[in-house]
Amino acid sequence: MSGLNERNCAEVICAVTLQDWQPLFALIPAIEAAVVSGERDGGGSSQDHTPDLAMGTQESLVSQFITIVYDIPIMIGFDWARWDAGRAMVAGGLFDYDSVDLVTKCKLISAIVRNDRFCDGALASSFASGIMYKIIRSIEDEVRGRGGAKAAWGGGG
Repeated sequence: MSGLNERNCAEVICAVTLQDWQPLFALIPAIEAAVVSGERDGGGSSQDHTPDLAMGTQESLVSQFITIVYDIPIMIGFDWARWDAGRAMVAGGLFDYDSVDLVTKCKLISAIVRNDRFCDGALASSFASGIMYKIIRSIEDEVRGRGGAKAAWGGGG
């Protein structure tokens, strides 16, 4: 673990540059493909005969994603298992991630990744359901919107 915790995460995450975020943003097309795959009923292929995202591709995406979020670093050590507000944000898939700050979005990613250790497939499911796509797109919008300027992030969540 990177040593990132609730006390120092805002300062560290605020210092992450647009260039540092690029590997995560580069995964967006693959995550979009995982969302499309997850929306299909019964597996196989879509009616236009586009193949589903292969299991090996999905495993590769999950592996790449985990490496990237630790390398940036945005994995925050906190009591994610007792974070009811975070659980509510991802329940149902209708939450507006633009309504929370960057630290909270990183806490959501941290909680989902850590939960995957105990609930195998939780991370892949967050890709297939579109939740991770929405979180990362919201991060990208926020990071690009701030233009690389350092801002004071709230502790949110």
